[in-house]
Amino acid sequence: MMFENNFFLAKKLSLGDNKAFDFLVSSFYQKLCTYAYTLINDHGKAEDIVQNVFAKTWVHRKKINPNFSIKSYLYKSTYNEFIDLYRKNQPVVYLEKKYLEAIDLIVENEGKNLNELMELVNYEIDNLPKKCKQIFLLNKKEGLTHIEISNYLGVSIKTVEGHITRAFKTLREKLGSKAETLLFLLFDFEQINFSQYTTKNKVN
Repeated sequence: MMFENNFFLAKKLSLGDNKAFDFLVSSFYQKLCTYAYTLINDHGKAEDIVQNVFAKTWVHRKKINPNFSIKSYLYKSTYNEFIDLYRKNQPVVYLEKKYLEAIDLIVENEGKNLNELMELVNYEIDNLPKKCKQIFLLNKKEGLTHIEISNYLGVSIKTVEGHITRAFKTLREKLGSKAETLLFLLFDFEQINFSQYTTKNKVN
């Protein structure tokens, strides 16, 4: 049970304690596989990534700092391993700021079920006033522009803008400073497919 103490676990790992390493693997392997799958959408490659992370953790065990979170270290290592794997197989691309924020949010909330976070966002969206919710979803979920929504519903562009502004304001109040990142996770995150990026997305 002492391995549940971050400092003790990190210290034992740095000393090459096999039992500490076994505890680390049993505690985080499945969670990291789930996280890696959200990045690469391939169960086999997700497991390869996690196995590499644990292998490198053991190789570099003497460099582990007991003052830093082991959990954060593992999740960051998994993300870095994914980036390394991707760059070996695809041209280097521009990773959008919102994508990186979404990754950080997943890491920070590893203790919670990601589905619960998404359910919370959906709950708050469902509680928006009827017209406000309709216009917000047409914009965020269906991808319609303000002009397209205006023409579709037969309302002014100012009305559309007002409802969208109201929706964002309400969601920020309910969900806090990370509202936009949560919305990005809900509506945009799964649409990112690195292999479909065109040359215009590449770093110059």
